Amino acid sequence: MDFGGFGPSLLDGAWATVKLAALALGLAFVMGLAGASARLSQHLLPRAIGMAYTTLIRSVPDLVLMLLLFFSIQMLLNEMTDALGVAQIDIDPFAAGVLTIGFIYGAYFTETFRGAFLGVPHGQLEAGAAFGMSRWRIFRRILFPQMMRLALPGIGNNWQVIVKATALVSIIGLSDIVKATQDAGRSSQRFFFFTIVAGGVYLCMTTASHVLLAWLEVRFSAGTRRATA
Repeated sequence: MDFGGFGPSLLDGAWATVKLAALALGLAFVMGLAGASARLSQHLLPRAIGMAYTTLIRSVPDLVLMLLLFFSIQMLLNEMTDALGVAQIDIDPFAAGVLTIGFIYGAYFTETFRGAFLGVPHGQLEAGAAFGMSRWRIFRRILFPQMMRLALPGIGNNWQVIVKATALVSIIGLSDIVKATQDAGRSSQRFFFFTIVAGGVYLCMTTASHVLLAWLEVRFSAGTRRATA
């Protein structure tokens, strides 16, 4: 396939997209666990913070949130450096992309994990405590494996959306696969071809994700009885 000399830049853009999606997933996963814990807390303040986080984030379009977070943080840094009389600090587009996407989709993971936590029978947790297991061991040996089995469909859906959302970071200057293919298309006047290339990269990522998610489903379903018709 003739990429007209743009092959290296396309590979760099594809690799940047993969790294961005993976790191954003990790951050969203951690944010989701923290948010779900807050939503299920017995105390009012954490529950209110968790509710505000999920409600506000899920009510505003991703593109608007990304622009707000990126430019508001940059403006805050500019004000701080001006007040301190030091050189201006520019936000790295890659770090900004990871933080904004992870923060946004942490709200969606929060609801996924909250539903999964509620799906684990409470009696099993009480049984673990009765056997003298610590709270961490109950979480690691009883709660987390069953929660993951219930949450995997939601995690898979959220991951697919995160992969597609990485296309938005090109607007803040990150040289991802979208920006690389757009630059190649403008330079070569082959916009349609390079747009197809970008779509193929995302298709490969999502196809590989399906395989991994299927393996994880088998892994976390070990020892459970499958429903039969």
